[in-house]
Parts: sequence; structure tokens; C-alpha cells
Amino acid sequence: MANWLDVASVLGIMAVAVALLMIGGHFDLSAGVMTGTTALTVAVVAVELQQNIWVAIAAALVLALGIGAFNGWLVTRTGLPSFIITLGTFLMLQGLNLGLTKAFTGTVQVRGLADAPGYHSAELVLASTVEVFGQPFRIAVLWWLLVTALAAWVLLRTRFGNWVFATGGDEVASRNVGVPARRTTIVLFMTTATAAWLVGSITAVRLTSVQANTGTGQELIYIVAAVIGGCLLTGGYGSAVGAALGALIFGMTQQGIVYLNWDADWFYFFLGAMLLLAVLTNRLVRRYAEAAPR
Repeated sequence: MANWLDVASVLGIMAVAVALLMIGGHFDLSAGVMTGTTALTVAVVAVELQQNIWVAIAAALVLALGIGAFNGWLVTRTGLPSFIITLGTFLMLQGLNLGLTKAFTGTVQVRGLADAPGYHSAELVLASTVEVFGQPFRIAVLWWLLVTALAAWVLLRTRFGNWVFATGGDEVASRNVGVPARRTTIVLFMTTATAAWLVGSITAVRLTSVQANTGTGQELIYIVAAVIGGCLLTGGYGSAVGAALGALIFGMTQQGIVYLNWDADWFYFFLGAMLLLAVLTNRLVRRYAEAAPR
């Protein structure tokens, strides 16, 4: 359980945030590489600029919020599909990660984070373990549960949650009845960026070194986990708890293949099969719900 919960927790934090954005009717293809950007920011500021690690973590948060706000603002101002906007951001961040890492270190990796001031307190908060029945569980599992509970409460118990569903269901109609659709979209992109910051910080502190390609390619896995958890690709429907369960299924599948001594190369085949099954199931359920007498 500790092994597959470790995989599911880091994925789940991002999957929940991506699910909120998908419910709001948008995608963020820069979510994966943004975890690498924030992790590299923490490492570069703490190691190369010799700052306290908490200062580095705060700087990474400011950067993440800025990127999220930029994505959201550009989507709302241009009217272009978020898929295209965030694909551009993905490519730019990928280039920046590699170029700036080489500029600061001369390599594609930043090392030595364990020697930065404040590391031990950051490790306690972000990368420590909690023993349950004598077995160490990563504290990231608690962060995952906290993020899921907070997101579920926001979606189901707050006005902002209603705005998210309304914006994803029909943005024009929601705007006509007074929903601040543009502001909601920008906040959702900033939420995804904040989750990327949290995952990036956990990754940097846990590994004490960061590669320039960290997080690249993970954005599709976040979307898959959200879809497996019941989010519609068309927006307007889904749940935070469902996305968390999708991440749990992903973690169990990834570790289960190893435990069964199957060839790990088959993992992505099962991932694609789960995605297709989830999409087809969601479509059938939606058709049945729409056809049912009221």
C-alpha cells in the first residue's frame, strides 16, 4: 500500500487540480513541465543563489502563480483553445528549463539541495514519512488527502464551485446570468499552477537534485487520471474525489504490473485501455442520464 499510495499521491495532487480545470472546460498541457519548472526554481535559488530553501519555495510559488495567471489571461482574452495556448507554454517552459539549468550549472541537473539552509525543516513538511503499523508512508499522501478534501469542498459547498460547473457547462450562458467566467477561468489556471508548485517542491526536496526534463510528459497522465475518475472532456461535469480515485487506480496499476512480474513496457497499453474504457463509460452514462425521464 505504501508503494502504490506514494505513486498515487503525487499524481493525485495534480489530477485533482487538472480535474477542476477540466470541469471548467479547459486543459493545461503545461501542467507537467510546470512541476519541473518549480522544482528547478527551488533548486537553483537554494543551491546556485545560496538562499534559504523556504525563500526558494516562495519564489517558485510566485513564478507558478504568474505562469498560471498568464495562461488564464491569454485564454480568456484571445478566445483561442486552451489546448493551443498551454501547448505553447509547455514548449517555452521546456526550453527554459533546459537552457537556464545549463546556464547556471553547465549540466542538465541541479544537485546539492540537501546542503541548503532550511532543508531539514522543508524535508519534514514535504518529504518526511509517517509510520502506520510500522510501515513508513510518505507525507505526500496527507497532502493529497488535504488537497482532495479542499477541492471537493470548494466544488460542492461554495459559490466558486457553482461558477466552475456553470463555466464548463456553457460559458456564454453562465456569463449571461452573472457568472464571472473569465475570472473563474484565470483562478482555475492559477490553481493548477499552485498544485504544480506543490508537486515540484515535494519532488525537489525528496530527491535533493532535479533534472531539466522533470515532469515532461506527465500532463497527459494527469488528464487520464481525471477522465478515469469521471471528468468529461467537454467540461461541466466531474469531481475532485473521482480524480483522486483515478490517480489511485493509476498508482495501483503501475505498481501492480511490477508485482505481477509483467513486462513494464505494457504499462502504457493498459493506461490507454483504461482511458478508452473511461471515456466510453462516461459517454454511455451521460446518454442514459439525458434520456432518463425527469
